[in-house]
Amino acid sequence: MKLKMFFFTLLIFNVYYFYAQTCCSGGIPLSNNLGLANLEKGSIQIGLQYDYNNLNTLNSGSDKLNDNSRLRITHSVLLNAGYSITNNLSVEGLFTWVNQRRKITQFGNENLDQTSGIGDAIFLIKYNFNNILGQNSALNIGVGTKIPLGSSTETNSQGITLNADLQPGSNAWDVIYWSMISKNFDFRPSFTISSRVIYRNTGTNTSYFGDSSYKFGNEFQTYLHFSDQFLFVKKLISPSLSLKYRTANQDKIGGFNVDNTGGKWFSIIPNFSIDISKNILFSTKAEIPVYSFVDGTQLTPTYRLTTGILYKIPRKTNKLILN
Repeated sequence: MKLKMFFFTLLIFNVYYFYAQTCCSGGIPLSNNLGLANLEKGSIQIGLQYDYNNLNTLNSGSDKLNDNSRLRITHSVLLNAGYSITNNLSVEGLFTWVNQRRKITQFGNENLDQTSGIGDAIFLIKYNFNNILGQNSALNIGVGTKIPLGSSTETNSQGITLNADLQPGSNAWDVIYWSMISKNFDFRPSFTISSRVIYRNTGTNTSYFGDSSYKFGNEFQTYLHFSDQFLFVKKLISPSLSLKYRTANQDKIGGFNVDNTGGKWFSIIPNFSIDISKNILFSTKAEIPVYSFVDGTQLTPTYRLTTGILYKIPRKTNKLILN
């Protein structure tokens, strides 16, 4: 009986260890939530969003496996803040709080690991070039860094340090390159086609598990975005649709590639926003995966929901009062 229990425990451990090492695609939504609109000099923007990321799809390459025993959920609270230094130059910050949960159910047993806390932050500086592709066009170029504010040494209930993909922070500085180009058309000035490109050159955590190093794979994202505006019951509504392609290199431990990390993903993102008032915008969007090809076996996103508000504080203008 003791021998059976030993082999059963060993089996559970091996199953848990293997899937604990799979770094699922998704997690804390940092670089894909960058890009506040360009406003006039002196304007301030403050955005607060909630992001829910559900990963319950197990893939091997591009094949979906019939296995729902592994669930990964990330709850994130995102605070954006932006300031327009001039009409074309602006800065933006993104701050996060995150709760990550990983549940594995095998043979009637359930293992749950979770972490909560302040996540990493991003600082970005952007410059806008107007009419670079003719009338009613704009090109925005930005560069920034990811600041490792979050903890990277959280432990589970047994006191064992959790893997890098479950930590609130990364303990590494990243360099982020961001650009967006947009165009409006004379036949319908409210209709906009835009494209956004983000490249994240990740840094290395040199104290992973105390004496090793961990580097998340460099990441590339590109979006094609279609949007329009309509007046409905005296409110301005803005429906839009985005096509998103994301690719990530494999992670590295001690300079060597980590199996079951990295891949390519394609998804569609319907979005709806409404001007609650002159300076307050409410928006909600869903990210729906269409295709994914991952290295090895990984959990991939099943769906993602993001909703929040944006508050715009325009520049104060001095009024001349005549007696």
